[in-house]
Amino acid sequence: MTPTGGMRVVVALGGNALTGPDGDASPAAQQAAVELAMERVAELVAAGCEVVLTHGNGPQVGNLLTKNELAARVVPPVPLDWCVAQTQATIGFLVVTALERSLAARGLARPVAATVSRVLVDSADPAWRLPTKPIGRYVTEAEAREHTARGQTWEARGPRGWRRVVPSPEPRELLDREVVLALVDRGVVVVAAGGGGIPMVAEGGRLRAVEAVLDKDLSAALLAATVRAECLVIATDVEHAATGWGTPEQRPVGRVDPAGLRALAAAGHFASGSMGPKVEAAARFVEGGGRRAVITSLDRIAAAPAGAAGTVVEPAPARRAR
Repeated sequence: MTPTGGMRVVVALGGNALTGPDGDASPAAQQAAVELAMERVAELVAAGCEVVLTHGNGPQVGNLLTKNELAARVVPPVPLDWCVAQTQATIGFLVVTALERSLAARGLARPVAATVSRVLVDSADPAWRLPTKPIGRYVTEAEAREHTARGQTWEARGPRGWRRVVPSPEPRELLDREVVLALVDRGVVVVAAGGGGIPMVAEGGRLRAVEAVLDKDLSAALLAATVRAECLVIATDVEHAATGWGTPEQRPVGRVDPAGLRALAAAGHFASGSMGPKVEAAARFVEGGGRRAVITSLDRIAAAPAGAAGTVVEPAPARRAR
């Protein structure tokens, strides 16, 4: 087993891992879920890893958007980038408080901090022309047409109704990297790029926030490269990525190199809305020089940096030899 003491590890937590098991997003359920997740993260810190955290925010942003709609006649609705910032702060303070408690219970005195993180995207990204990321609640066709008249894009999503879709451009650069790196290098457990980060474009020498949703797994790969992590751990609700998902031929993917993983993706084994972005993020991180990426369940993240759990993505042997 690979030693993990001193290894710098980025752990990406899904937004659904921060709600109750049945998707309950009440404050009590979210707090309980965060506390459980931080018990697992504390195990990594106790093993000597330098940990950087990031997280999803889908359920939380969805709730804020619903509040926007219901309260629109009372208070002005806020744009999507504001919602991302608000969820970074809310989830961040829950994570910091819970992790401090879990570390203290193990006799570990480590500072923990959450950052409000902005991520640069390209104003010419093709994603602006084809919104694909579903957000918020399902509504009737009549409601969707009302929102469409106000400039939003809505799509029919089957029997449950219509749902808003927004652009999901490529994350290019963590704009607050110097702050994050300074904290990490001083031994702080940092929470960064929550919800994929607040998307920003550069125009005329100035930064401007835009309404979009960045894929949190792709932003996690960017974060891991930015902080010079050796390992990226993508925590999800299954222990492995799998081929033939949901069929009698379902098989877990164990150790694989990026080329092998991409070949499985090209064969259609990973759904674009779930495992696909995780697979892409893992491949990108290792192709960019990362030592290892692991896709596994939250319960197994303590074993992930050593490559002892989940789908383990590593460079091909010939490349490792160099």
